[in-house]
Amino acid sequence: MNQLFQFLLRQKTLFLFVTLELLSLWSVFKYNDYQHTLYFNTTNKWVAELFTKVEVAKSYFDLEELNQSLAKENVQLKNELFQLKSQIQPKSEIPYFFSKAIIFKYQATLAKVVVQSTDLTQNYITIDKGSQDGIRPGMAVISATGIVGKVMSCTPNLSLAISVLNTNNSISAKIKSNGELGYVKWGGMQPEVADMMDVSKYKTVVKGDTIVTSDYNTVFPPNVPIGIVAKLSLKKDGNFHDIKLMLLTKFSNLKYVYVIKNSLAWQQAKLNESIPKAK
Repeated sequence: MNQLFQFLLRQKTLFLFVTLELLSLWSVFKYNDYQHTLYFNTTNKWVAELFTKVEVAKSYFDLEELNQSLAKENVQLKNELFQLKSQIQPKSEIPYFFSKAIIFKYQATLAKVVVQSTDLTQNYITIDKGSQDGIRPGMAVISATGIVGKVMSCTPNLSLAISVLNTNNSISAKIKSNGELGYVKWGGMQPEVADMMDVSKYKTVVKGDTIVTSDYNTVFPPNVPIGIVAKLSLKKDGNFHDIKLMLLTKFSNLKYVYVIKNSLAWQQAKLNESIPKAK
């Protein structure tokens, strides 16, 4: 403590000078209109800029919570959308009434991506929901914009899904405008480009067409977006279109996904098992 007092005593001249300077500056800005206005405007500008930067920083850290909130709302909207789509009347003169089981066939569960790869030929995605959350192998995984993959295995709290970006994975698909069937398969190169296969050259396909999951898909609900036709030509054999798609799911920034439960899947599997095997 004595050393502190001795230091202050030695520097008394400096402290006195600084005090008088501050007092002089205060007097200038206090009693002169021009300087006072300049000081007021400048400090207000600095304070405004500071608060703006604080709000920007706060908004950035709130984005994760906001994204999660929006994703939860989307789950409810997707479930309602599945129910509405299931009640659309087919093009027929005969009245058709859907059962409750059909209307509530598909249910979505929100999950967060834990780990994923996009730079391999066989890519997989790990999500933070598992068997305790009702997730089972074979369930479809989609994003807010398109398809993602299919659940392969589960632990109580995690699930592993095979990605669309996997050369061993193929998806039954159709051209939205005319219903022409084919299948989509990733070529193993660019994570945003896939191929649509087995579309006859005699079928109408144009650049910009939307490709969606087909009505005969055993994994995905029908009409889930897959991609947009970006390039169109003929294959070397001349019998089929060579169709390049721009995938609608952006895997590079994928954070939240929806796992789709098909409540009738076990019934479909049981019926398939009952089909007589060819001898």
